[in-house]
Amino acid sequence: MLHTINKSPFSSKSLDLVFEFAAAKEPVLLYEDGVYAAQSGTKFEPEIARLLKTNPVYALQADLKARAINNPVNGIKVINYDGFVDLVAEHKVQNWL
Repeated sequence: MLHTINKSPFSSKSLDLVFEFAAAKEPVLLYEDGVYAAQSGTKFEPEIARLLKTNPVYALQADLKARAINNPVNGIKVINYDGFVDLVAEHKVQNWL
């Protein structure tokens, strides 16, 4: 299962739901405003760091750039649109709204 988050963790509980329901090794993709969770130095960094111990976490490069996030949490894999398509093609998707 691929867990996708497109809402900011500052205004949505989507990230909390992923922490609760994502099984180990299931990938998590941050895109659109969800990439705010990827920014290092925020209150979400420790939670993302814990998630990275059990799950791969991806962030869409174009959305990071559009939001001027230049320093994502160490361990997050930054991907382009082709990588996004590959993840969606490989997994069933659970979009947390």
